[in-house]
Amino acid sequence: MAVFDHPEFDKHEHVAFYHDEEAGLSAIIAVHNTNLGPALGGCRMWPYINSSEALTDVLRLSKGMTYKAAMANLNLGGGKSVIIGDPRKAKTPEMMTAMGKFVDSLGGKYFTAEDSGIAVTDLQIMAEESEYIAGVKAQYHIAGEKPDGNPAPSTAYGVFVGLREAVQYKLNRDLQGVKVAIQGMGHVGYRLAKHLKDAGAELFVTDIYPEGVERAVTELGATAVAPEEIYTLDVDVVAPCAMGASINDETLPTIKAKVIAGAANNQLAREELGDILQQQGILYAPDYVINAGGVIDIYHQRMESSSDSAMREHIERIGETLNEIFTRADKEQKATNRVANVIAEERFAIKG
Repeated sequence: MAVFDHPEFDKHEHVAFYHDEEAGLSAIIAVHNTNLGPALGGCRMWPYINSSEALTDVLRLSKGMTYKAAMANLNLGGGKSVIIGDPRKAKTPEMMTAMGKFVDSLGGKYFTAEDSGIAVTDLQIMAEESEYIAGVKAQYHIAGEKPDGNPAPSTAYGVFVGLREAVQYKLNRDLQGVKVAIQGMGHVGYRLAKHLKDAGAELFVTDIYPEGVERAVTELGATAVAPEEIYTLDVDVVAPCAMGASINDETLPTIKAKVIAGAANNQLAREELGDILQQQGILYAPDYVINAGGVIDIYHQRMESSSDSAMREHIERIGETLNEIFTRADKEQKATNRVANVIAEERFAIKG
């Protein structure tokens, strides 16, 4: 399928494909919009079924980063990169070196950072080939973790703040005793679960990899659930923290929760599902708003002068932004994702 005819193509400025047979690298970089600044977005490594699936993901993710940066009031545009392959089996230092060269070839139009399947150590290898690698150094932190460039702690904290705001808005209560079903126990999902446990929530968790679930059960007292059951539970909140499009035509009819608030990107398989959620009285926290903590973290690490408290305060404004979206959506009787899109587009559409 040609890029310009792809259903997820949305006036993207730059889409680049790269193949290094010797290094085993097949990758795509998509830059969506740079009106507010250079594009920033993580590098994801995933065992995509084929290149078409990878292209769909990178186009959707890069667009989401534009909206995310705009809603977080950052002077950044949106981009993303994906590597086709299983990070647990196929990743090598040579591949990361090649990826660094690929990023560098765009000349600063795109900065990459950590995402699913990529660790700080991988970024450090990339950084030997390019100055356009973010998240390899860090000095500011939240949640008591030593800063190492991994934005996951900040992403998780921002999602926690947003989820708490959504519960207060929709259910008019704090998190004590609230039942939360979390899909995905990776770097962000587990940290979110820890915040929720400390706030008194009851946890139900799942993942395609068992170790994260086992850790949550052992350390947080969570209840393990089969992946196919997580959206069917009688809970207050579902928190998608894995891959995108998990809210789709199959899962939506099974959802009993009144709040959807999680870390995953592109949670809605299509925008129209937001309208259905609104009609059914389910409050959806737009993903690119609630999960902006990581990009806010990276932005502060790149500032000449910031602080732990300044970064934390910026992340906590995610709750205020969501409240603004929820209130406006109720007033206008529109889906929260529609309202968020309008606000974001007003901010980044400064040309033409």
